[in-house]
Amino acid sequence: MIPLSQFPMTAKRLDRDFPSSGDLSAAKRRKDVDFAAEDTVTVEDDGGAINLLSLLLQCAEYVATDHLREASTLLSEISEICSPFGSSPERVVAYFAQALQTRVIRSYLASASTPLSESPLTVFQSQKIFSALQTFNSVSPLIKFSHFTANQAIFQALDGEDSVHIIDLDVMQGLQWPGLFHILASRPRKLRSIRITGFGCSSDLLASTGRRLADFAASLALPFEFHPIEGKIGNLIDPSQLGTRPGEAVVVHWMQHRLYDVTGSDLDALEILRRLKPNLITVVEQELSYEDGGSSFLGRFVEALHYYSALFDALGDGLEEESGERFTVEQIVLATEIRNIVAHIGKKRRRRWKEELSRVGFRPVSLRGNPAMQAGLLLGMLPWNGYTLVEDDGTLRLGWKDLSLLTASAWQSD
Repeated sequence: MIPLSQFPMTAKRLDRDFPSSGDLSAAKRRKDVDFAAEDTVTVEDDGGAINLLSLLLQCAEYVATDHLREASTLLSEISEICSPFGSSPERVVAYFAQALQTRVIRSYLASASTPLSESPLTVFQSQKIFSALQTFNSVSPLIKFSHFTANQAIFQALDGEDSVHIIDLDVMQGLQWPGLFHILASRPRKLRSIRITGFGCSSDLLASTGRRLADFAASLALPFEFHPIEGKIGNLIDPSQLGTRPGEAVVVHWMQHRLYDVTGSDLDALEILRRLKPNLITVVEQELSYEDGGSSFLGRFVEALHYYSALFDALGDGLEEESGERFTVEQIVLATEIRNIVAHIGKKRRRRWKEELSRVGFRPVSLRGNPAMQAGLLLGMLPWNGYTLVEDDGTLRLGWKDLSLLTASAWQSD
């Protein structure tokens, strides 16, 4: 079994009084469980978090070795101990246990299953995720960092350009782009045109995003066009579908996540980008491994447990246990990503985008200087403590305490 010394975790009690969007105290269930067996777990004692993690890792080992009956028994035990409404360690264990349960079920049905991250989203599911991400943006600096850092790099790359085409591989509600519109509108040299090609899963949602962006651009007197593409860049038949025009500066952006599959075929997506030869590619990536087929399930499980424990701890540092905002982010955003990582079976995914871009002929563009300075100023202005910003070989890394969470990088074609 993996030593628990590899997974330090501190259970924290919260005394801050932050506003919340709802009261979950009625739904919250805290249980003290006393077992006569040697694996006694009492959530309230000092060793409760470590005991919970021990059970969870033992269960992950059972799953990794296809001892599914034993895993199911242990998962039933874990479900009686911890709750998604408890302390940060309890919440993490509860959601990882749910994901393991999904993987166990899918293991029995593997021959007929579709990877969760590639299952098509309904309009309702998309709206639910987008709304939760807006809440996440209001209670954490992660999305703000992603948007702000990429926008600063794009702004620098567009110096002297008056015709701009941004290709957003996952435009969602377009929350990133009003900030860029503002700084572009402030330039002495006015733009002749700015276009955004936005990929998404629903033509209706894309049309709504386009209308909002057009209204905002009009308020700044920017000549704006929105080109929606329902689908994924890796599934395009021909790069001409992107509608690029001679003389325009082309920028590609993706804020990577594990909520659903964005790119489609990774190899085809990279080939389209290589042929497109954009002026700049900006990528914000999670600091997680990608090789489902090339590394052990147990190793990836422990890495994900480290990563999401840090995210839960960060949310718990600023929001009380009863916070409705915290529960929304954890249940809809973080739990979905955990499930897609843990319950994902049978398909080998790509390596990190920065490695793949380098492989197909792109070279890194340093984010030192103004992007790094502006990101530091942004982080200093926000009301959350414990987050760290590190410049690493031209990239910018946002972390929680000593663990990196996101890496922003920029790339140009050779």
